[in-house]
Amino acid sequence: MANKSRREFLKTSALASSLLFVPKFLQALNADQTLERLAQSNGKRLVVVQLGGGNDGLNTVVPFRNDIYYQGRPGIALPQNKLFSLEKDLGLNNSMKGFKSLFDEGELGIFNSVGYPNPDRSHFRSMDIWHTGSSATEYLDTGWLGRYLDSNCHTCATSYNGIEVDDTLSLALKGEHKKGLAVKDPKKLFRAASSPLYHQLPQPQSSGEELDYLYKTLTETTSSTAYIYEKSKIYKSSVTYPNTEFSKNLKTTAEFICSGVDSRVFYVSLSGFDTHVNQNRQQAHLLGEVSDGLLAFVQDLKQKDQFKDTLIFVFSEFGRRVHQNASNGTDHGTANNVFLIGGGLKKAGVLNDAPNLQTLEAGDLQYQLDFRNIYATLLDNWLQADADIILGKPFERITGVI
Repeated sequence: MANKSRREFLKTSALASSLLFVPKFLQALNADQTLERLAQSNGKRLVVVQLGGGNDGLNTVVPFRNDIYYQGRPGIALPQNKLFSLEKDLGLNNSMKGFKSLFDEGELGIFNSVGYPNPDRSHFRSMDIWHTGSSATEYLDTGWLGRYLDSNCHTCATSYNGIEVDDTLSLALKGEHKKGLAVKDPKKLFRAASSPLYHQLPQPQSSGEELDYLYKTLTETTSSTAYIYEKSKIYKSSVTYPNTEFSKNLKTTAEFICSGVDSRVFYVSLSGFDTHVNQNRQQAHLLGEVSDGLLAFVQDLKQKDQFKDTLIFVFSEFGRRVHQNASNGTDHGTANNVFLIGGGLKKAGVLNDAPNLQTLEAGDLQYQLDFRNIYATLLDNWLQADADIILGKPFERITGVI
């Protein structure tokens, strides 16, 4: 194939566009390999749910007995009769019926005022900080979960991998040597790998040719796509999920888990939380979508006895300011709440103090808990990895929760 034809292949091949993001390390696993890998782990898995846009935590978990909350939000504050009562004078947005059910079952934990020193109010920069587990002054090109993949089984022919149910891979899942796999539709991915265009591509004759990397990637991942596709057919969910893209991705994640796809980490996202204007209606819709979708996801895992070994971590890149703006919305803030959902929580409910609305910094909440303390706890206590190496320095673990 001439160089011109190869360039044309890169531009036009659906296979190339579908698989350029597929990592080289992911290989199909036979039964013996799967059993060996499971024996090396504690069998736990982590599901990360990202709420993109900066969810307003104060209208999610509401300090309804605090006058400062109502004074600062005369147009958008939620009255007590619009909330589900929790504890510590906090109430849950009443669009989150699913979360209230999980709370009542002892399967939901809430951390308030989670953030980091010198917070950044840019969506992109703050999300990078959460993805990489860096400080506000560090710029890293690897993610905290990607470095987990790097460190967890570096001597193995295959490594524990992460799967993001999306078309593109987040920075969080990109390591220096290993990366997660981004896939929304395993059948579509398998068909791409089976494309005749792939079989028409000859092996490059020298290492300097244009298609070296692409060819090797496609060659090494063909069996992987078959593995993902064949595994995903083992279990098809009978649980009724909400009719949303987010819930569809959760259903795919549940089918991966219940089919025995060999991954320790899964990642799902929902965007739209940048609520500068007319916040309440938009946020209520999104919170309901998250809550209802995750309740169905939990029910799905319970049917196959997978929930006890699954921990769900829900976060957003920052919260919103304490005072509303002139458009009945809220602007970019700092500290926020995060959620843990799991059948193996040692402690559930509200896990730390309510937000301090009296002592603000430039009109924003001050963080009580560094998000990297949570990361360190998830890595160490749940995934049994070396959090100090992965995060680059030691962070205190949170005891008694997982």
